[in-house]
This record gives sequence, structure tokens and C-alpha cells, in this order.
Amino acid sequence: MLFGRTALLFVWGLAQLVLGTEDYYKVLGLNKQATEKQIKSAYRQLSKKYHPDKNPGDDTAHDKFVEVSEAYEALSDAETRRIYDQYGHEGLKQHKQQGGGGFHAHDPFDVFSRFFGGGGHFGQQQRRGQNLEVKVSIALRDFYNGRTTEFEWNKQQICEACDGTGAADGKVETCRACNGNGARVVRHQLAPGMFQQVQMQCDECGGTGRTVKHRCPHCQGNRVVRKSTPVSLTVQRGMADGTRVVYENEADAHPDYVAGDLIVTLVEKEPSLDSDNPDHVDGVFFRRKGDDLYWREVLSLREALFGDWTRNLTHLDGHIVRLGRKEGEVVQHGQVETVEGEGMPIWHEDGESVYHKTQFGKLYVEYTVVLPDQLEAGFRKELKGVFDKYRKKKGVDLHKDSGRPEKPVMSDEGREHEEL
Repeated sequence: MLFGRTALLFVWGLAQLVLGTEDYYKVLGLNKQATEKQIKSAYRQLSKKYHPDKNPGDDTAHDKFVEVSEAYEALSDAETRRIYDQYGHEGLKQHKQQGGGGFHAHDPFDVFSRFFGGGGHFGQQQRRGQNLEVKVSIALRDFYNGRTTEFEWNKQQICEACDGTGAADGKVETCRACNGNGARVVRHQLAPGMFQQVQMQCDECGGTGRTVKHRCPHCQGNRVVRKSTPVSLTVQRGMADGTRVVYENEADAHPDYVAGDLIVTLVEKEPSLDSDNPDHVDGVFFRRKGDDLYWREVLSLREALFGDWTRNLTHLDGHIVRLGRKEGEVVQHGQVETVEGEGMPIWHEDGESVYHKTQFGKLYVEYTVVLPDQLEAGFRKELKGVFDKYRKKKGVDLHKDSGRPEKPVMSDEGREHEEL
């Protein structure tokens, strides 16, 4: 018995080699440990990439689209995946011939339609769902370094339990009240001998033109359900605040129309000392304007007057930007220093690669000089003596140099009043 089963498996494996059928996991770019979520994600990306409508005249893309659909059909169902893992392609073929459920080798466009909602071809349907926009807050350090993160939103999806039919048994009938039109003509009498005909939505089927006897318990016959759906978001280095990332056909799904686009807007959020700054870098509190960054550095009066100081400013990726002045170099309050190449990465579609070297904007450092609130009496007296002595030698009288009058001058109106 064991020998017979082993021989059978060998024959099935040999058949696969002869037929040249590619492994379903490899088709989706996955391994056998792939989760259901990973299988769906792979199909979502590959089916749109190789869809014939987006690759007109490309037979290779068409064949790839068929392979991807077939692989997804086999691996998305728990039973057929188990059979495939044990017995391969031939096992699925035998399962189908014996009338097994799950894998039915659907039209690849039908698979695409059920997955995304609407028709199997882009733009083929008359109706298209609305685009949906969401805003995602991104920390400045993620705009600088780049990051792949994930967010969730409550997405409308086609009910998997009934395949979007709304029926527990999958049986959908044409509405008898409107004959499947979704609307009925109602006749109103306005006066004796006068009538008005008004077309109204059919109240029996809710305008769908179809009815079901046994409603699906999962969607209550609505054909769609709301589920918290994770979305993978890649923030590229240097992306601008307000960048819009478009996910085609990823908005709310429905069996009767093609899903619209999910549009994600990246918004820079206010810095947080705790959650957004685990490495305690100064750069978290930079201010951004386009490709440039701004920072305010505080100096004491002694540092501003005499120099001889340094600062190690930790940037958003942890590298050090060294600020400082030599002894005798004075810094004015409000003075701005420009540090080349220490701003934001300038976004480029090729990123950091052999084709492109990332360039950076500027870092502008504004210096704020802080004066002491009060001086100790002895120190104040000594400091004043030094200033008075220096002023007598090289001091400048700002009042005289300004050209302003020595005494206040009355207006003409004031002089006339004084004479009176």
C-alpha cells in the first residue's frame, strides 16, 4: 500500500515535470509557509501588473495573468491548497475530476472580478466606485530616512461567504416585481380621467433586480461587509509633505461596480519627545520647508561674545552635525548660519542607486542669544567698569551717531499754544 502511494506520487511529480507546469508558490513569488494575507497581497499586485488591459498586445503578460489567477484560485482555498501541497498539480486535477469543491479553474477575469469587484476588465463597466481619500500622519524622521509602515482602515469588501451574491446557498433569482429592471412604473390618478406615470425604485429588491430566499448570515444579504483592512505604505526618502500615494482599485469594493482608487495623503505630524524619538536625536525637532531644514540654537552671552564653543547636533539619522566658533568669533542674536548638504534628501524616483546619487538640501541654523535675568552685584560692578573703560577708548555713542536732535522739538501747534 505504501509502495503504491509512493509510486503514485512519483508519477504525479514526473507529470508535472513533463508538462512544465510552474509551481504555484513561485508564480506568486511566495514559499509554502505563506499566509493567507500574503497570498492575497501577492495576487493583488501581480494581477494588476500583468492584466491584459494594461499590457495590450503582450502575450507574455496575458499568459502570466492566467498563471497568477490559477495559482491564486488553488492557494486561496484551504482544501485545494492542502491537496496541492500534498499531491501537486495532478492532485488538483484528480480532485476536480472527482467533483471536489473549491477549485473550479474559473475564467481568470472572473477571478479578478470577484477579488476587486466589478468586471474583469479595467474600465469595462459603466459604473465605477468613488475614490476614497485618507490622511496618514508621518514623522519627519520617516520622511528623512524612508520607511515601510502599515495602517488599517475599515474597508467595504465583497462577502467571501456568499461570493457577493447575498444568498446563503448562492442562488439568486430575478425579481418578479420589476422583472429584473430594478425599477417599477407606478401610475397615479391626478383627476378623473387624468393619470401620471412615475418610475420608482423597486421596493421588493431595493433596485438590484434580484432577490434571494435565504440571506447570507455573514452579510445579511447585503453582499458586502466592512472589515479592518491593513495597507502597506512605503514612504520614500525625501517625499514631500502632502504627497499622494494612489492604490488603484483599492477603495470600497462592490459586486456591481469597479472599485475606485484609495488615495493616501502623507501628512507630517507634530514631533513627540517619546513616541517619535526613541534615539533622542535633535533632528526630530527640525522644521522643514521643502528640501531645507531649520534649527534654532541657543547661546549664552559669554559664548556669543567670546566664542570658543562647540555643539554636537544629532541629525535625523543619528549622524553628527558639528557647530561652533573659535575664540574671539562673535555671534549676533538672530544670526543665521547655512550648513550645505544637511537638509532633507531631495526625492528622486530612482532613489539611492547606481543610477542616482541622493542630494540634500540645506540646514539653516538660527542663533538665539540668551541674556541673564540678573547679575550679582559684584560681577555687575566689575563688568560695568570694564565696559566703561573700553567705551572711553573706542566706544560709540549710538545717540549721537543716529543724527537725532539733542533736545525734543515742539510741533508748530505746540509752540503757538505756549505763546498764548
